[in-house]
Amino acid sequence: SSVNLLKPAGLWGHLWRHMSETPTIRSEADSPKRQAVIEAASELFIAQGYGAVSMDAIARSAGVAKGTLYAHFASKDRLFATIINEACQQNMAASALMPEAEGDLAAALTALGQRMLRFLLEDRAIAIHRVVVAESARLPELGRAFYENGPEVFRRTFGDWLLVQQAAGRLLVPDPLLAADQFIGMLRTTGTYLRATLGLPPPPTDADIDATVNAAVRTFLKAY
Repeated sequence: SSVNLLKPAGLWGHLWRHMSETPTIRSEADSPKRQAVIEAASELFIAQGYGAVSMDAIARSAGVAKGTLYAHFASKDRLFATIINEACQQNMAASALMPEAEGDLAAALTALGQRMLRFLLEDRAIAIHRVVVAESARLPELGRAFYENGPEVFRRTFGDWLLVQQAAGRLLVPDPLLAADQFIGMLRTTGTYLRATLGLPPPPTDADIDATVNAAVRTFLKAY
């Protein structure tokens, strides 16, 4: 098959691994208390907003001592950045998300678009996005953590993938990062995604997602 996508992992189900594979870092990432902190913090941020949640409240909700919390995360923004990074690494991980295109480029882009849009439409992904939009003007470090650990990672990885397709003669992309932004933008600026972020019924159907992705792929291929 020209499309080889790994099955998506649960949004909060696994821990993000640092680039280093030393036993010390692995042990920290596997810590049940660290995971409890991440799960408690994500729930509190979604329910109350980033600014209203204190590190004390996170420690209480996670059932850990404050010293334990700070041993894993030096600050609240570092904790939030880790939550974003884990979600994106597990659901939008570059190595898992990028398909292999061996001729059927439309099928590869369709698989890519399907997985990306379905991730964006996840309840938790939408909830985190709302938190960032609501509070990043007041807390710019929040917006920066979100952007650098999520969208920016994906756009650069997708841009590199587009360069590989260009080298193989399948596409002509003078500016791969702009092309990546355009493809992502076509998925995000449709009624399917916008209505979901606004909480407007009815929820998107498989047919809605298919139509959005197929239109984006057709337009992208015509352009490039």
